[in-house]
Amino acid sequence: MPHLTIQMTPNVSIAHEESLLKALNKALWDSGHFGTPTDIKARIVPIETFLVGVEDDEQAYGFIYAHLKLMTGRDMVIRNQLAGLLVTAIEQEIVAEQSGRAALQICVEVEEISAVYHKKMLGS
Repeated sequence: MPHLTIQMTPNVSIAHEESLLKALNKALWDSGHFGTPTDIKARIVPIETFLVGVEDDEQAYGFIYAHLKLMTGRDMVIRNQLAGLLVTAIEQEIVAEQSGRAALQICVEVEEISAVYHKKMLGS
């Protein structure tokens, strides 16, 4: 734990998705709130169809939505800090690659995972 899922609209330019994930995992690791680096799991789930508002036929708006799921026990201050560092890290990683054609929102939600969670390691 944690699990980080990134969703982004097709009008967000990401040159190297693996580099973005690595930067986000490093930001989370550097926060000091996690036991080992391999506890942090991240993935990008592309969005094919989307609409921002009700009239965005030209797709002049887009977004990146980061959903961070944590085990219970971290207070609201820590969850807020983690959300803020993810917003900053995402912005730093993508800002130079954007064409300016689309106005983009960066959204981060931090959520505690259900107390019913099972994990089993296979292999080394």
